[in-house]
Amino acid sequence: MNESKSLKSSPLYEQVADKVARLIQQGTLQTGDRIPSVRQLRSQLGVSVTTVLEAYRLLESEGLVEARPQSGYYVRSQQQDLPPEPSISAPEAIATPVGVGSLVSEILAAARNPEMFPLGASVNSPALLPTLKLNRVLAKIARHADVNSNVYDLPPGNEHVRRRIARRSLTWGGSLTAEEIVTTCGCMESLNLCLKAVAKPGDVIVVESPVFYGFLQILESLGMKALEIPTHPRDGVSLEALDAAIRTHPVKACLLTPTFSNPLGSCMPEENKQQLVEMLAQAQIPLIEDDVSGDLYFDANRPKPAKAFDREGMVLLCSSFSKVLAPGYRLGWTAAGRFQPQVERLKYANTLSNPVLLQLAIAEFLQSGSYDHHLRQLRQAYAIQVQRMSQAVSQFFPKGTKITRPQGGFLLWVELPETVDSLELYRQAMQQNISIVPGPIFSTTQRYQNCIRLNCGYPWSREVEQAVNVLGQLAGAIARTA
Repeated sequence: MNESKSLKSSPLYEQVADKVARLIQQGTLQTGDRIPSVRQLRSQLGVSVTTVLEAYRLLESEGLVEARPQSGYYVRSQQQDLPPEPSISAPEAIATPVGVGSLVSEILAAARNPEMFPLGASVNSPALLPTLKLNRVLAKIARHADVNSNVYDLPPGNEHVRRRIARRSLTWGGSLTAEEIVTTCGCMESLNLCLKAVAKPGDVIVVESPVFYGFLQILESLGMKALEIPTHPRDGVSLEALDAAIRTHPVKACLLTPTFSNPLGSCMPEENKQQLVEMLAQAQIPLIEDDVSGDLYFDANRPKPAKAFDREGMVLLCSSFSKVLAPGYRLGWTAAGRFQPQVERLKYANTLSNPVLLQLAIAEFLQSGSYDHHLRQLRQAYAIQVQRMSQAVSQFFPKGTKITRPQGGFLLWVELPETVDSLELYRQAMQQNISIVPGPIFSTTQRYQNCIRLNCGYPWSREVEQAVNVLGQLAGAIARTA
């Protein structure tokens, strides 16, 4: 099929640029490689020379390629132009009651506001999700379903979808069975149920630092205390600091995201995950593992979750399809190990069951092979979007800014110069109809005053670039007047 006929809504040159950028992100075109000439690409894609030239100028402006006189365009080194990474965090080793306040509600309200540019809440663009295809599957399921599709599907949940979820554990070296899976209303319910299963109000729960504010909301609602542990932006939670913490505090459980954490995007090396599981098993401390972004890896292979190293049933693995497929279906799940009976009883008392038809639709989508095809496209899109956001921050933000290097997910943690108050930046950005998330809500003690989290879940566009440019100008102005 002629390439130009398959190109869709955005300007033609931007779509051509996206194709080349994807080849760079995938490693097909590497630093120093000569990219196809203008004439070659014009012939391959069936577009005009002007379109290719505009695409190459866009790639050049975004720092992905560089023009060499009388030679052509080459892939530019990406790492050398990026700001440095933040250092490992250093929270105080104290267990703290949690109170995240009303700011989280404001941020979530901004995510619902169509007037706001969505650089805040960790939501992905609906354009990246196979909603219409999934709707057709759901319609087919509904047409052929019998009366048993309109009943309470009591814990552990629908067997068909649990079997498909269990089968996917093979992708990370696991061997879960359908009997080990409990379906939930999203990952947040999984985490709630698992925390209730292993701890009670007043108990101390270990978390990363910075920590996803959603975790803090859960702990606050359950009356539990958070103990923040130093966390490296690339390798995750410090095992040395964690070992010291469990020796000096009455830690009841650990609530961690070893694979592509929120907000840092860190991913613990496999040997660290194994050591983590063994350390906690020896201390008989349960690990509640959030793996909601585990399938969103940029490298060739999916990282193993900590659950892959669990031999004693002390790891309660939690995930969902919200970040990768269908946030509106609210289908999550947990493999809670030795704590499964407690989780099932809590699920019954909490929300009783999940909608049957939605579970059946996702089970069919998984079985058909459509899910893996969708994931490949989604990972490519997120990798490009994270890279372009990183380049834009490097270009527009004030000197002294630091950024993380996530290898999965769609979030970027930005450490601004110390003179930049992220709460003030948040307020000024809101006045410009741009939503961001300020750093203090990622800590029980309102640390990270000069940090923000950016959402890279929307396809890169001139509008996204302009929003990042505005943020950079605002941050620079705050830094100069401090």
